[in-house]
Amino acid sequence: MKELLTGNEAIARGAYEFGVKVAAAYPGTPSTEILENLVKYPGVYAQWSPNEKVALEVGAGAAIGGARTLVTMKHVGVNVAADPLFTLAYTGVNAGLVLVSADDPGMHSSQNEQDNRNYAKFAKIPVLEPSDSQEAKDMVGLGLQISEQFDTPVMLRTTTRVNHSQSFVKIEERSDEDAKPYVKNPQKYVMVPAHARVRHVLVEERRGKLTEYAESCPANRIEWADRKMGIITSGIIYEYVKEVLPRVSILKIGMTFPLPEKLVREFAAQIDELYVIEELEPFMEDQVRLMGVAVTGKQLFPRIGEVTQRIIAEKILSVTDHRELVNESLLTPGVPEEKDVQVPVRPPVMCPGCPHRGLFYTLSQLKMTVMGDIGCYTLGSLPPLEAMDTCICMGASVGSAMGMEKAHPEMHGKVVAVIGDSTFIHSGITSLLDVVYNKGATTTVILDNSTTAMTGHQDHPATGKTLSKEMTNQVDLAGLVKALGINRVQVVDAFDIKNLNNSISEEAAADEPSVIIVKHPCALLIKEKTVPYTIDENCINCRRCMKLGCPALSAKGDAVVVNNALCTGCGLCSQLCPSDALKKVGEGNG
Repeated sequence: MKELLTGNEAIARGAYEFGVKVAAAYPGTPSTEILENLVKYPGVYAQWSPNEKVALEVGAGAAIGGARTLVTMKHVGVNVAADPLFTLAYTGVNAGLVLVSADDPGMHSSQNEQDNRNYAKFAKIPVLEPSDSQEAKDMVGLGLQISEQFDTPVMLRTTTRVNHSQSFVKIEERSDEDAKPYVKNPQKYVMVPAHARVRHVLVEERRGKLTEYAESCPANRIEWADRKMGIITSGIIYEYVKEVLPRVSILKIGMTFPLPEKLVREFAAQIDELYVIEELEPFMEDQVRLMGVAVTGKQLFPRIGEVTQRIIAEKILSVTDHRELVNESLLTPGVPEEKDVQVPVRPPVMCPGCPHRGLFYTLSQLKMTVMGDIGCYTLGSLPPLEAMDTCICMGASVGSAMGMEKAHPEMHGKVVAVIGDSTFIHSGITSLLDVVYNKGATTTVILDNSTTAMTGHQDHPATGKTLSKEMTNQVDLAGLVKALGINRVQVVDAFDIKNLNNSISEEAAADEPSVIIVKHPCALLIKEKTVPYTIDENCINCRRCMKLGCPALSAKGDAVVVNNALCTGCGLCSQLCPSDALKKVGEGNG
């Protein structure tokens, strides 16, 4: 039987079919749906972890303990998990461990582009790259097999287009592997220097064995056709090449590190024009060049953003005389590319009723320097609010705010850190502890909307529910920050503009660190019906309400109108109205 699955659904199915017993992750687009699907399968324990480092550490313990394990995260999450990853490459595993790194060429939902195949090379672990959903499923099994055969973690590197695209997948039964027995072996698993020196030698020996294995790895294959042109490629680009260059020979690389040198040489020796087409870094290209093989790659194809079918067609046609090998129909006006389609600009905005809006309006009015963080609230940097000065990575807001104040003491009282509840749990706690320890006076605003909203409303330790929606201990954020040594803690309603203003002004001026917890559930979590607002004849068209940037408010001629289909009745606009023109439907003259 076959089913139409996204790459993420297929990876989850593969984990189930190939006997994974433990899975851990921190949600991050484009990887989030893997665990959300995997938790539905029987016989698999799946959890959200506070961050990616913890997720991999849980995975390491499970794999060393003898259970097949899957750990998933987006590309920047591997930065967080790098510490255990590099040492896990030394210790090896017991049962198989596959680490999914979901890269995001084009930055659809990320703060940077990075090619995490370089992490695999750096850690000297193998990396697999699927091209479609069937391969995504199959490579979970192949990765577990390689992991156990070579005693190593294995990276399964996907990209957004593979994670979120659908293709047919063959559905099979679960192979329920018995957990391997755990045998105490401190020389293998306790990485003190004396043990690590021995393990490093084994890592190099393993790298040599993996290089030999790459030659026969079933994920690598040559597809012979016209030999005037040959393409070395991997991942989603393989599918694009098949579409753009249907008659050329292809060396499809499914295991991109280590690269199969003999296979590359065999292919190159019979090709007139040889190209490497890959997104982001010249990862395979550099390896091919080190073999002494002449190849065209990044001098033709971009290192920035996604490589599309049109880019491939245009670039190949710009350097070859073999036009007959190129599907030129992709260049006709009837086949527009996304960048060619003219659509109205729709900038991202916070949802109507978003509990973050009032805070950023207040910070803007107070002219605060705002050190921001990763989450929905990053949208507070956009017009008309424009109330964020920096956004670097998960948890960076608190440390950055302290650094700003240490560099410019005169800015005290005008600098705040803004961080979401999930991000605070992820990596804000230690930064806040640093503020206390090093006698900072930073004000940290925790935006507690009771969820990990930006990736689709996942739970975390402060929501009181697990991935499987079981009730669990709920972290008390106020109690937690007090335990870190914060004496000044306020909890404020996100929709109380006056109180927000007073609290921020008061705490920012204090000569000691403080925390303001701005609390209200995400608007998309609230299911009960609300009463929208309307505007009556008292409106003086001052447009103060428009400064909120609420999608439910719009200017129409000389008036402001409320879209009742969008309005959630949060009441922020009514608090700003100097003429009392905004009232709930059914009240006053509305």
